[in-house]
Amino acid sequence: MALFDFEKKEPEISALRLVSDNKDPQSVPVLEKQFVNFIFFRVNPDWRKLNAETKRVFKGEFHSVFSKFSESLLLFSYSLVGFDSKADLMFWRLGSSLDSIQEMTAKLYRTNLGSYLETTDNYLAVTKNMMFISEDSHESVEDRYHVKGGQKKYHFVYPCAKSRDWYAMSDEERTELIEQNFMVGKKFENIKIHMTHAFGFSEQEYIVSFETDEPKDFLALAEEMRETAASKFTMRGMPIYTCRQRSLMECLDAIG
Repeated sequence: MALFDFEKKEPEISALRLVSDNKDPQSVPVLEKQFVNFIFFRVNPDWRKLNAETKRVFKGEFHSVFSKFSESLLLFSYSLVGFDSKADLMFWRLGSSLDSIQEMTAKLYRTNLGSYLETTDNYLAVTKNMMFISEDSHESVEDRYHVKGGQKKYHFVYPCAKSRDWYAMSDEERTELIEQNFMVGKKFENIKIHMTHAFGFSEQEYIVSFETDEPKDFLALAEEMRETAASKFTMRGMPIYTCRQRSLMECLDAIG
């Protein structure tokens, strides 16, 4: 598992030591949280009835609009063709502005290709400081607020919510169960796990997603996670999407 441990508040150990007399207050950088969006599309079957030249022009228009937002958002495109009957295409978008996400979606819908797309699911979440980080990372604390993704071929998206019994437990009890899950995930070194917070945006509470180059490892991880004590507090019925990262044009070619 490529993501390591969540941030824990360890008790401070007091010790006397000589320090320089620094009268100037320390400058602490302001960390900007990210909005994280997974939007899923299904293509209307009428799209495949268009002639090849018309589709080529419409794809080029769509690609041009998509690319214009690469300066304000981190953009990753995924194909679900052959994997799922609910959706054919997924965009993973990360940035500091909800307006950019909305503006991009509106402009994509106004393209010719956009008129053939139907949104099947749309999940919005935000990063918080309690995030997993790489065990061997030498990067700054800023990574606790910023997702670094798009590094693996496959992405499994799992929106989830906890039952009320979960919140009836103490913080210590919940932390112990989370650590048990962490120890299971730690065995899968090639899986990168992202957990973002969706409560307030939708009926989901968390959007958990898994990046890996080997789908078999994700299935093994999911089976082991199902046996942990924390799993009985997870509400069922949430979809798990299997997504294959590809360039946008490859994703568009795959829909026909």
